[in-house]
Amino acid sequence: MTTTQFAPDPRALCEIAVRVAAEAGEPAAEGQEGITVLHTKSSPTDVVTEMDRATEELIRSRLLAERPGDAFLGEESGDEDGTSRVRWIVDPIDGTVNYLYGSPDWGVAIAAEVDGQVVAAAVNLPRRGEMYRAVLGQGAFLGQERVTAPETVPLDRALVATGFGYFAERRVRQAQVLLDVIPRVRDIRRTGSAAVDLCALAVGRYNAYYERGLHSWDWSAPGLIASEAGLRVGGLRGGPPSNDMVIAARPELYEQIDRMLQDLGADSDG
Repeated sequence: MTTTQFAPDPRALCEIAVRVAAEAGEPAAEGQEGITVLHTKSSPTDVVTEMDRATEELIRSRLLAERPGDAFLGEESGDEDGTSRVRWIVDPIDGTVNYLYGSPDWGVAIAAEVDGQVVAAAVNLPRRGEMYRAVLGQGAFLGQERVTAPETVPLDRALVATGFGYFAERRVRQAQVLLDVIPRVRDIRRTGSAAVDLCALAVGRYNAYYERGLHSWDWSAPGLIASEAGLRVGGLRGGPPSNDMVIAARPELYEQIDRMLQDLGADSDG
């Protein structure tokens, strides 16, 4: 890939992400009623709807019309090379099963990477009327209001969000881990959308979040929003977020959850 001399302004990238996420959310919300499964991917629980494909194509066409040299990574269409320093990372409908069942807990997530680092993000939750955005080093916002995650709490007072994978064997293992987590925390929540969970964490609806089996389109946009709200977002053993594990919490609580999940072997399916 060739590079341009100057990196684009992350604020301008964020403005594009917000505008496109807002545009894409409208037809997705209108089309939720009566939607049907188009096909399944990795397992019967990993579904794709017609609207996933249509929404991603709308987002792709709008982004590349404004910035035709950029790379693009979409959950449904895969990786597309570009000639600039920017790559867009898109989950057109995060929480597809929720979407299929008429739940409001799904969102449109768009992140902009520059030279491999996420610098701008937008997450639109159309059915909840919430638009989140963030620029690296400049804070996270819900609408026009800056958001800051509440201060940390002890592990035994933490309300913790999590999720489950698509493969039966992994889900069984995640349930086993959860049996050991539940007695150590205040309670557990599971909405079925990483974007919803991480944004909810940013505004204090939970104290922590962890999940195994996510992909970069799941965490890139909401992860920046959470981190700009004052949360630590990473993986086990202090590493970066990965398919093995994503953890998000205030730094002190993050350390406790990291140690707990290590002790439980939560990054293993065996």
